[in-house]
Amino acid sequence: MTTASSSFFSPCFSLLWYTKPIKHPISLLPCHLSTPFQCSNKRELPVAAVASVPYIPASVDYLETEFGGHGVAFEGLGDSYVVKMGLENGSLASLMLPSGLITSYKAPMWHGGTLELLHTTVTEEQSGALIQGGVSLALDCESDGGISWSPSSWILQDVRGNAEELIQVEMISSDPESIAEVKYIVTLQPDVLSSEIVISNSKSLPLQLTGSVISHLTVSNPDATYAIGLEGSNFFSRAPFFSNFCLIPPGFGQKNEVDSSQLWGLPGIKRFLSGWNAKNQNDADRLERMKGEDMEGEEEDNYKKLSSEMSRIYTSAPRNFTVIDRGRRNSVVVRRDGFKELYMFSPGCNHEYYSKYTYICVGQSAVLEPIILGPEDVWKDIR
Repeated sequence: MTTASSSFFSPCFSLLWYTKPIKHPISLLPCHLSTPFQCSNKRELPVAAVASVPYIPASVDYLETEFGGHGVAFEGLGDSYVVKMGLENGSLASLMLPSGLITSYKAPMWHGGTLELLHTTVTEEQSGALIQGGVSLALDCESDGGISWSPSSWILQDVRGNAEELIQVEMISSDPESIAEVKYIVTLQPDVLSSEIVISNSKSLPLQLTGSVISHLTVSNPDATYAIGLEGSNFFSRAPFFSNFCLIPPGFGQKNEVDSSQLWGLPGIKRFLSGWNAKNQNDADRLERMKGEDMEGEEEDNYKKLSSEMSRIYTSAPRNFTVIDRGRRNSVVVRRDGFKELYMFSPGCNHEYYSKYTYICVGQSAVLEPIILGPEDVWKDIR
């Protein structure tokens, strides 16, 4: 069993991201938490038995009746709905269904207020509002027979906990060919927002997993942001990870060209992603036309300023490093143990302070080295 865990830890202007191995799930867990609170305040919600059958989401009124209260509320948003979680200490988090995108995490600060730690944007388009950023999951499950599936639509299965201790929201996604079943569990605790993924291989053949969990962290400006503790870490400069939720500035990489055709060692970047659309394709085509070389290097700066455009996969990053934002006077401590790869992205500093592109991305990935899940086995990651 292999696991990985990472956590947002918010007191004193800090964000802790913790990771640790086992054989099966993705999650954000407090380093002091040992056993999740298991009290449930809901009746069973019917779940579509077969993923190929179109799922009609329950009404907000129904969800409020079945799952509401104890710090949990629901709000309709077009064809989607938002699950809002709130604890008595002031911690707040929001996630969207069926996409599973975590759009907000506000942590209580020493001054008595709360601080938004995630960066999420809403852009109005002809087809409706485009929501990007936050914490997003992109996985590709491929069987030995060449059948591929990516979980992109999540069904609410359970809500547990209370506003005093923790709130846990459990979702599930299954594929039409019964390749795999994925559970996605998001937990809000007084000082931590965590997510956990459990992937079950339903077949008698091995399953190859590639993917990432990307967190968009809001900052005043990358020019005022530093990564501390990565000195000596090996890395590959690669094209940015693309999905419907990843936020990439227009023209990124035109100065520092990278070869996206080598991204993840797969024939093209579309293979890995779920929810591909025309905008993603245009961005991908632009990067694939670039003629730069895939660059390998070693981090030389222990106090690295993130002002330049950067998209890297670190293959030997330390278990702990810190991100400091001098503009907002807060820090983020990143801990990892499980996923071998650490992904970091900076859009550069040629953007207004506190604007759409004032963020950095930190994530875990299995991209350069896929994970092999044995027949009828389970893989679990905690983030």
